[in-house]
Amino acid sequence: MVKSSLNTLSAYKPGKPLEEVRRELGLKKITKLASNENPFGTSKSVTRILNEGATSLSYYPDGAGRILRENIAAFHGVSTDKILLGSGLDDVIQIISRAVLEPGDNIIEAAPTFSQYSLHATIEGAETIRIPVNEATGKSDLTAMASAVNTRTKIIWLCNPNNPTGTISSQQEVLTLLESVPKDVLIISDEAYFEYATSAEYPDTFALLDRFPNLIIMRTFSKIYGLAGLRIGYAIIPDPLIEPLNIVRLPFNTSSIAQSAATVALSDQAFVEKCIDANTKGLQQWYDFLDERSLTYYKSDANFIFFDTKHDATELFNQLLQKGYIVRAGLKPNWLRITIGSASENRACIQALASILDTK
Repeated sequence: MVKSSLNTLSAYKPGKPLEEVRRELGLKKITKLASNENPFGTSKSVTRILNEGATSLSYYPDGAGRILRENIAAFHGVSTDKILLGSGLDDVIQIISRAVLEPGDNIIEAAPTFSQYSLHATIEGAETIRIPVNEATGKSDLTAMASAVNTRTKIIWLCNPNNPTGTISSQQEVLTLLESVPKDVLIISDEAYFEYATSAEYPDTFALLDRFPNLIIMRTFSKIYGLAGLRIGYAIIPDPLIEPLNIVRLPFNTSSIAQSAATVALSDQAFVEKCIDANTKGLQQWYDFLDERSLTYYKSDANFIFFDTKHDATELFNQLLQKGYIVRAGLKPNWLRITIGSASENRACIQALASILDTK
């Protein structure tokens, strides 16, 4: 009754609601540092838009998202037609995969990386070629990705910064990849965390759009803009894909409130800069702790830190949960990914983890 490709997959299992965890464990406070959300919320100017938007819920949203798309286009200096809106980047990934992939095709991705790329490839009957990241640096191996391309390759997914390693690919590395693969292979640069990247080597992919018509750039309002609960993301797509992708996109896939909130959030870059500064300081808190403990980690250009605990990560996850901290395990044996919180949240989580490690 269903696609055979689904037999090898499992439905995404979101974590328990915070209130349920709080009640089950008898805790007064739970700090969630597992999903790379913004601990500082969103721009204050968004609050007014949310209140106004609640009065127009009986009407369908603008299916084209014209105002938001125009603002995004102006912000990036691209044509409005090139902006594809999605209900978060998960939706954008699904749209692209459904429009492009067929049984027998393949995609290429780093390992580890964001799980939704391969999930949707499998659903469409395509295979996934996984190229391990450099063990020492955590960086994606773009040279190996290019070498893995064959006649059935449709997409190379480049998560940059990569989730969960937090590492980046440089301008030259991305350029070399684009120059090395056939022009009918899509290179999709998922830049969900790009605002947090402070490395001078982080690429300007927009400068490459005119030269490479097989390049797609994805961005989101879920991370630094703090709109994860409204589900809104977008892609800058090449002209030949505008019509096909919009055929696949559901007619009203983003809500009126999400469109309005994202438009206002985009205009408040002062809020973004404050969050970048706080995140950079928060990362340093973790670097200092991990260096003191001689624990291996990857320098991060995102809003999370990925490190080797030298112990059973699942056990540490459960012990931290008992202390009121939700983190992410299961991405690599013995490794934890922890979202950068506020300075006080980072300090308290570090203290909780230290107390656990001291008993090992």
